[in-house]
Order: sequence, then structure tokens, then C-alpha cells
Amino acid sequence: MRKGRQLLMGFIAASMLLMGITACENSDNNGGTKTDSSKFASIEQLKKKDKLRIGVFADKPPFGYVDSEGKNQGFDVYIAKRFAKDLLGEESKAEFVLVDAASRVAYLESNKVDIIMANFTVTDERKEKVDFASPYMKLSFGVVSPDSAPITSIDQLKEKGQKLIVAKGTTAETYFTKEYPEIELLKFDQYTEIFSALKDGRGAAIANDNTELIAWANSNPGFTVSIPAFGGQDTIAPAVAKGNAELLNWINKELDSLGKEQFIHQAYKETLNEVYGEGYSDQLVVEGGKIE
Repeated sequence: MRKGRQLLMGFIAASMLLMGITACENSDNNGGTKTDSSKFASIEQLKKKDKLRIGVFADKPPFGYVDSEGKNQGFDVYIAKRFAKDLLGEESKAEFVLVDAASRVAYLESNKVDIIMANFTVTDERKEKVDFASPYMKLSFGVVSPDSAPITSIDQLKEKGQKLIVAKGTTAETYFTKEYPEIELLKFDQYTEIFSALKDGRGAAIANDNTELIAWANSNPGFTVSIPAFGGQDTIAPAVAKGNAELLNWINKELDSLGKEQFIHQAYKETLNEVYGEGYSDQLVVEGGKIE
């Protein structure tokens, strides 16, 4: 009987100890409860960590991609490196985290990155989940299709048997789901997959940002951006976790400062000029975070 009581008391003590440990692990220094997914580093903490985690694409040239030497390159990456240099003193302090279109919001919400610089189009729906800084680029939707069977109007995609290829988590997917629910969408996670699907004839066309499609079509003979622009004008901007006002304000001030030296135009010249040409820069670039 005494042995049974001792076992019971030992079990209760162990349980209380475990509960105490758990409570300590889940509380912050002020006695509040931690919610890891909603936490983000302050500017001071980023400087102490000496790194800035930035979400970028691995497969979306010329905006974000990994080159043959395993290095991150592209328009978004070029700007992101300058952010790291101005915040932490060196470009090398940028720690690039590879994301796909559908995971961008989740990576901010789960505190896997500090900033998303993955060609992120600003939308009202996304604004509910993340905070966007000022823009550094503008664009619209486009459609690319084979020269042998060009899609020159949205109405053609409504025909029976036609499939429109999109990347999951993109504004193109959202736009067609809402505006043209009758059009059959063929969805893929990776940008490499959507272009492979078009080449393989699994879909009639791809809908995406016109900037991405122009770049791809220019380097892939037999395909043309058959609908250059539709759906209005959108902007591309850095994004931070919802409520991260300190980092958001820093980025906005940084973009304003960079505008005085025409840095985004410089980024265009270094990363996009070969693809689009000099005459296209003013149609794409937003300098100083302000659309004129």
C-alpha cells in the first residue's frame, strides 16, 4: 500500500515538473505566451544574428534562380543583397532561402524568413496575411503559347479540350479561378514544371506575369507571348510578416534612399537588360518605391 502511494506521489510530482518545464518553454521573458509562428526578429536582433534571411526563387530567371555554380542570381537577388549590405554591412550576410510561389506566405508566417523577395505580386488577399513594403517593379498578366497554335484571346481558352497552365499560388491562378472559372487550369508547384508542360503539349498556353513570359519566350524558339498584357497593372514588392512594422519601415526608407541613386535601374541593367533591352526599363522599374 505504501509502495503504491509512493508511486502515485512520484507520478504526480513528475507530471507537475513536466508541466512547469512546458510552461517555461512556452512563455516569454515577460510571462506571456510565445507563438513562434507570429514572432519576428527586431532590427537589433537581426544585427546580433548577423544575417538576413531572404526568401527567393530558385527557378524563375531572370528574377530569382540558382546558377551553374550554385549561386543565387537575378533581379530580386541583386536588390536583396543590397538590403543585406546596408543593414548588416556586407552582401554576404544575406542568407537566401529557396521558396516556391505557393509557400511564400507560409515561410513568413512560420518565421523561416525575414523578408520575401520572390517576385511577390501585391494583392488585397495577400495583404491580409503579410505586410508589403513599397514596390520596386510593375507588371501585368500575359499569355505564352506555341507559334503553331497561338492563343490570341482569352475566349479561345474557353473552348472544349483547352487547358491553361498556371503555377500554384500565383496571381494568375487566382485571377482565372475568379474571373474565368469555366477555363480548365493545369496547375504545377514549380516554374520549371509549367514550361515543361507547355513544351510537352499538356496545355494550350501558360498564363503568368508578362515579364516572366517575355524572358522565357525570347530564349525558347517556337513560342511567343501571344497576349502581351491583360488584367490591369500590378506591382512587385518585398514582404514581411504581418505586424513587423520595424523591418517594414526600414525597407521603405531603404527603397526611398536607393531611388536617389537610381539603384533599381542599375539592378535592371545588371540582371534584366540582356533579356528585355534598355527600352523596357521604364515599363518595369519602380524607383524610390513610388509609381509615377
